[in-house]
Formats: sequence, structure tokens, C-alpha cells
Amino acid sequence: MTDWLIDLTLVVALLVTGAATLLSRDLFRAVVMFIAFGLLMSLGWVRLHAPDIALAEAAIGAGLSGVLLLDAARHLGEVRRPSQRGEGEESD
Repeated sequence: MTDWLIDLTLVVALLVTGAATLLSRDLFRAVVMFIAFGLLMSLGWVRLHAPDIALAEAAIGAGLSGVLLLDAARHLGEVRRPSQRGEGEESD
């Protein structure tokens, strides 16, 4: 009886984190939600009795991709800062 409850909770959590990733306006929050989605997806693979795919999803999907996306978001934030400073200032 608890198996379907665990599966239902996992599906709802996957849907919520997926929607939060897609609808997030903050880049850092979207990347963190993407990492959480990957970790929840690896739990889903464990529930489907596929530990090899779960390990690959956790390592590549959440781990490696998450680190690369966080680094890209950091570099993108550095590119955006100089243009944002000049918007409120008047030019001579």
C-alpha cells in the first residue's frame, strides 16, 4: 500500500520541480531546481529497479550538468553586471 504512495509523491515532486525549473525567472534558482529534478529522477530510476541508470542520472544529470550550468550562470552574471550599472546613470 505504501508503494503507490511513495510513487505518487515522487511523481508530484518531479512535476513540481520541473515546473519550477521552467517557470523560474532567477537563473540560479532554475539551475538549483534542475539539480533537484535530476536527483529526484535518479530516485525514480531506483524505484523502477534500475540502479545503473539511477547512478548515471545522479552523476551526469544532476552532478556534472549541474556544476557546468552553475559555472555558466556565474559567467553570465559577470557579463550582465557592467551593462546594469550604466542603465541608471546619465551620460555627459
